[in-house]
Amino acid sequence: MDDKELKQLEQLLGYEFSNPLLLEEALSHSSQAENRRLSNERLEFLGDSVLALVICQTLYTRFPDYLEGDLTKIKSRLVSRKTCAKIANNLGLSSFVKVGKGMTRSRAMNGSIAAGVFESITAAIYFDGGLEAAAEFLIRVFSDLIDEADAQQHQENFKSMLQQYSQHHFGVTPIYELLDEKGPDHNKCFETAAVIGHRRFNSAWGITKKDAEQKSAYNALVGLGLIEDTEELDV
Repeated sequence: MDDKELKQLEQLLGYEFSNPLLLEEALSHSSQAENRRLSNERLEFLGDSVLALVICQTLYTRFPDYLEGDLTKIKSRLVSRKTCAKIANNLGLSSFVKVGKGMTRSRAMNGSIAAGVFESITAAIYFDGGLEAAAEFLIRVFSDLIDEADAQQHQENFKSMLQQYSQHHFGVTPIYELLDEKGPDHNKCFETAAVIGHRRFNSAWGITKKDAEQKSAYNALVGLGLIEDTEELDV
């Protein structure tokens, strides 16, 4: 890698290496290395753990009200090979990877190879600048994805959130009343309402009973003042 490529890649990563040889190793795929020991596989192994640690710590700090199961679901989405490949491709890392003959047109370049290079570069930054530098890099490139994962988690957990709150504060489990259904058998929609004790909250329609219940739970959470209603939220 010449100086021009090094500067270009460092600009993409937002990190300047004190030891560029670490970056060289991180970009060396086993398909072109004389010895697999000289490829990026060992860095990839370490980078996977650094990534998991930083993401777990970030989620733990950012979402103090989430239970272990909720945090695990978000973490699983974020540290997946698919997500790592997506970030690598967004950064344009594939064009810097050194691979063997015939590999440049492989589908793996934008898949498993891209994901591996992202992890190996994470490890290279960790070795070069320490955990703080690696965390700064990862939090920056994962910021939008964390927001998306949080939104998705909320959409999946309105019923869970309502149940936890209701059992803790009222000692009862919410029930969902089916109020109406419309349409032919192959294309029905359903209206349900969440009920806690003697209180029925605003009803909601959904294309499935499960969907309607999630929306009903959302309405109940709004009615209890636990979340703010917003027209922009797709529930």
